[in-house]
Amino acid sequence: MTEISRLREFRSEVPETPGLRGEEAALRAAIAGKAEDAAARPRLRRGSGVRVRFRTGVAAVLGAAAVVATAVVSLAVIGDDAPGGGAGPAVVRTMPVAHVRFLQQAADKAGEHPELHPKPGQFLVFESQMMNTSEENSAAGQTRYLHRVKRTMWTPVEGDSTRAVLRTTNLQPRPWPGSPIPDSARAGVGETTTERAADFDDRAEWLRTDYAYLSELPVTPEGMYAHLYAGLGTGPEADAQAWQNLGGMLTEAYMPAAQRAALFRAAAAISGVQTVGEAVDAAGRTGVAVALVVPGSGVRTEYIFDPGTYRYLGERGVVTDPARARAPAGTVLTATAQLDVEIADAPPAVP
Repeated sequence: MTEISRLREFRSEVPETPGLRGEEAALRAAIAGKAEDAAARPRLRRGSGVRVRFRTGVAAVLGAAAVVATAVVSLAVIGDDAPGGGAGPAVVRTMPVAHVRFLQQAADKAGEHPELHPKPGQFLVFESQMMNTSEENSAAGQTRYLHRVKRTMWTPVEGDSTRAVLRTTNLQPRPWPGSPIPDSARAGVGETTTERAADFDDRAEWLRTDYAYLSELPVTPEGMYAHLYAGLGTGPEADAQAWQNLGGMLTEAYMPAAQRAALFRAAAAISGVQTVGEAVDAAGRTGVAVALVVPGSGVRTEYIFDPGTYRYLGERGVVTDPARARAPAGTVLTATAQLDVEIADAPPAVP
């Protein structure tokens, strides 16, 4: 079965355009040629960690991959974190065209949005809405419900999270499928609290999401891919963690367009990613999502984008395995919506 046949079988709504078979042949030839010379390419070396090389020959045919059924990016994983230590073998990954093409378009659009240029000493202000699973124990047993809040987060440009301020307003909770909302969950609805966001920050350096740090990250896909996988190695668990790292750089975080474009292109190379044609964020906005099922969780983590502008809207966690997630398939267990990002000279006073 050729890629064109698969396209007809799985994506019958996509028309076959003139010259498609020629593009398919060119793509296959490029893939074969790049796979054969994998061992002959020079190795990338760094003190430790994972480094990745994107083959430019394959990148040149990504346009053809957008209309064929698959696209290929060849990754050379090298460094002390490779399985067994030392230099790992070249890894050739074949990815569904839908998410590759979508993330490429998101990268192309990254520079079209108005840019923020915060200065040292200033704060980025994120307006968002979030929903998370909450559990409550009582004499009747354990009750679960979906807790909802509106958030305003002031984060310092330089990344000292102990200076960050968080203001939350409790919204009406939503029921967990099959469970009533406990009275205590409604007790604080409408109340607003302003407090320090954190007393300490013990994250590893590569997990920082402040503007000063993110603005210094690589502007190439291979460099950003290496950053996403820092300290992770390879395999499904590493892919899932890299996907979570991606979300940390999108939610209540802001980076320059160059790094944002590199991030989206690097994300296209994470194994297991798929597209979701319709996804709704925590504010009720509908978009297109790129998603990955977290191994062992029964939950798919989705990052939602506006289908027209490709701006990031929010994140949600959706049940794919009822037995593992203990909820019906399709249930949204977590959701966020990034509503606005601004610059401020100082946060509000904390009571």
